Amino acid sequence: MKRAVVPLRGSIGTPQSVVIVNVHGIGPTERALGPGESETWVSVGQFERMLDLAADRVDVRFTFDDGNESDVTIALPRLLERGLTAEFFVLAGQLQRPGRLHQDGVRELLKAGMAVGSHGWDHRDWRRINGVQAEQEFVQAHRVIADLVVSAVDTVAIPFGSYDRHVLRHLRQADVRRVYTSDGGRTRTDGWLQARNSLRHDVDAAWMERVLSNRTSPARKARRIGVRTVKRLRGKPRTRASVPSSSPTTVRAC
Repeated sequence: MKRAVVPLRGSIGTPQSVVIVNVHGIGPTERALGPGESETWVSVGQFERMLDLAADRVDVRFTFDDGNESDVTIALPRLLERGLTAEFFVLAGQLQRPGRLHQDGVRELLKAGMAVGSHGWDHRDWRRINGVQAEQEFVQAHRVIADLVVSAVDTVAIPFGSYDRHVLRHLRQADVRRVYTSDGGRTRTDGWLQARNSLRHDVDAAWMERVLSNRTSPARKARRIGVRTVKRLRGKPRTRASVPSSSPTTVRAC
């Protein structure tokens, strides 16, 4: 049976909208980071400050992308200390690699009451994949993760936050129940698309408080709505990346 993300400690009922904070890597890692990946890698101290600010909030959720080893070694014990749950989106094709989650790590997350979803196969831009790669990202990845969690995979986080109407069609055809983006701001709890706010290497207390309090100008909110609308309606880019399906793609931020 699929393990759902339970409400945060102290919550009564479900808020209509929430702030979703997305985390990538935390602290030291044994693997070399790909181009741009260090932009979303945070220190243990930054991560703990974010957790402490959100620990007693009923309207804050946490997600984790990329399936880094720090999900288990650093994030998991600190979440449990504060009575928090989260959803972890893993790269099926990166499991077992140095610095990444191993299958036992995924099982440890599940045993601790966390939820696990798909981040695809090899962290490709889904707007720029061919048919063979799409099979890996939307079918094969789900199959591998489903075997681990012993349940159908129906939650997905989009790599790089890059999507268009074709990507969304693939996800609907894959019977995905909830799709997480990187669009920023608050998001409705009943929405199919869930906007998230990614922690970055230079995140500070002011950014954390601003995101949690939703102190955003009307103009910025309007721009966000406009960007989300364009993403949902646009088609594929004119040129596609020609990455062989058998070769791993460099993992970048988001």
